[in-house]
Amino acid sequence: MTDELMSRPIAELADLIQRKKISPVELTQSAIERADRYDSTLKAFISRYDEDALIQAKAAEREVQRGQYRGRLHGIPLGIKDNFYISGKVTTMGSKIHKDFVPSYDAGIIEKLAQSGAIFLGKMNMHEYALGGTTDNPHFGTCKNPWDLNKTPGGSSGGSAVAVASKMAVAALGSDTSGSIRIPAAICGVVGLKPTYGRVSKYGCFPEAWTLDHVGPIAGTVADAAIMLDAISGHDDRDPTSLSLPATESYESLSTDVSNLVVGVEEDFFFADVDDEVAGIVWAGIDRLRKLGATIKPIKIPTLRNCVYALSIIDTSETTTVHDSMLRSRPSDYGDDVRFLLECGALPSAVDYLQAQQIRRRIKLEFKEVFAGVDAIVAPSLPIKTPNIGELTSTINGTNFDTIDSIIRLVGPANLVGLPSLSVPCGVLGGLPVGMQLIGRPLGEQEILNLGAAFESTEPLNGYQPTAFLQPSSH
Repeated sequence: MTDELMSRPIAELADLIQRKKISPVELTQSAIERADRYDSTLKAFISRYDEDALIQAKAAEREVQRGQYRGRLHGIPLGIKDNFYISGKVTTMGSKIHKDFVPSYDAGIIEKLAQSGAIFLGKMNMHEYALGGTTDNPHFGTCKNPWDLNKTPGGSSGGSAVAVASKMAVAALGSDTSGSIRIPAAICGVVGLKPTYGRVSKYGCFPEAWTLDHVGPIAGTVADAAIMLDAISGHDDRDPTSLSLPATESYESLSTDVSNLVVGVEEDFFFADVDDEVAGIVWAGIDRLRKLGATIKPIKIPTLRNCVYALSIIDTSETTTVHDSMLRSRPSDYGDDVRFLLECGALPSAVDYLQAQQIRRRIKLEFKEVFAGVDAIVAPSLPIKTPNIGELTSTINGTNFDTIDSIIRLVGPANLVGLPSLSVPCGVLGGLPVGMQLIGRPLGEQEILNLGAAFESTEPLNGYQPTAFLQPSSH
C-alpha cells in the first residue's frame, strides 16, 4: 500500500484525504519509508524533516477530521529545493559557505504552501548555488538518476526531480534560471513547469541571476503541476518583480481539448544540433499533438541564433555580482566548477552586458510577433541523450559538444524572455526518458498545460518507470 499510495496523483490523494479514506499521516509515513529505503542510493535529500513532517501530518489529519479541509495540497508531502528559506531550518544552497545558514523567515511560496496545509519532507539536493545543469554536489553528494545510476539526473533542481521520479515526494519545488526545473524534469521523466517571469514570488529564494530567476513546480503529472502552480502563484509585495496578478486557477480550467490551439515549430534553432534519435522522438510527439487536433505551424525567430551568447553574458554577470563578496573572501570554499563559472562572470564588460540586453529585447519582440499567430511553441527539452555523471562532452550526430552548454541551450530562451515553459515526458530512448518542451506566450500557462495534459493522455512513456534504484541500499 505504501508504494501504491505514493504513485497516485495529487487530485486522487486529495480526494481520499478529504473523504477520510486515507490519512495525511499514512501518506507522509509512506514517503518517509521510501526515503529510508532509497535515498542513501539516490542522494536526493540534503536534509530530512521526518519528525516535523509527521507533526505537520498529524495536525493536517486533525483539521480534516474537524471538517477544516484546506484544499488539494492539504496533507500532501512535498520536497523543497534547498535554496528556499524556511524559518529556523538550515538552508544550504547546496554550498559549504551556507552549510550552517538558518534563515529567520519563510520564502513567500513556503508561506503559501504552509497555508495550503502541505507537508514539508525536507530540503532537496541541488547543484551548488544552482550554478550548473547537473547535481554533482561536492559538499552533499552526487545525486543519482533513478533510471540509471550512472547517468546524471540533470540540475540544478536534480534532487527535486529525483524525489518525484522515485516517488519519495508527491511533488517538489524547483528554481529555474537557465533551465534548472525543466532539465532534470526531462531527464528524470517527470513534469517541470517554469512559469512566466514574476508569476511566482522569488522572495526568500537565494538568487542566481535577478533578471532570469524563476520559481516553479516539479511533479508527476501535468495536473499536479497545475495544482502546485495555483498554490504558489500570485502577487507578493516583497518581490519587486512580482506581477500584480492573483493566483492562477489552472487546474480547474485544465482541458485536453486542444483542437483550437496552434502550435509553432521553429526548426532553425530548436532542431539544430539535436541528436537525430532525440529529434525523432520529439517529431513523433509533435505528430501526436497534430492527431489530438492541434494545428502545427512552422515559424521563424531569427535572433535566437544569438540567444546563447546573450543568456551567458547576462547570467554570469549577474551571478558573479551576487557572489562578489563571498568569492573574494572565501574562494576555496566553492566547488571547482562553480568557482570557475563565477570567475568567468567577472570578464564581460558593461558594454557586453548592455549589448546582451539589446539582443534580449530583439528576441522578445520576435517572440511577440510569433505569438500573434500561434498559442505555443514545441521543441525538444534537451538536444542530447542523457549524459553519464561527470561527462564533460556529449556527442551529437558524430560531433562533440560541451555537455553543460548543450543541456542549457534549448531551455535557455524561455528564461531570457520570461516566457512560461513546460517540459513533459515525450518517449523513451535506450531505456531513458526524453523530454518535450512547450513554450507559451506571456501568462500563457493555461495553453501549455492543456497541451501537456492532452499529450500526457497518449501515455508517451508507454508504461516505462524508473527501476534502477529499486533495491535496498547497502549504505
